[in-house]
Amino acid sequence: MTLPAGTKLGPYEIQSLLGAGGMGEVYRARDTRLQRTVAIKILPESLSSDRDRLERFPMENSSPTASRSRLTRDPSGRTPN
Repeated sequence: MTLPAGTKLGPYEIQSLLGAGGMGEVYRARDTRLQRTVAIKILPESLSSDRDRLERFPMENSSPTASRSRLTRDPSGRTPN
């Protein structure tokens, strides 16, 4: 499910695909509210019923390597806290 440049997810506008792996795709995007570049990771729909993956997904956003400019969303579009 590669998102084309220009796709809007709320206030975020996709600029390019940065990479893809077992936990989803990561995109460079523009936060149009704060006028800054962010990374958005999208979990593939095929993993939306995998409890282990869903539990790991929000933890990535709070890991020591997580950037303050990363937004993580699950397949429903929710942003974990």
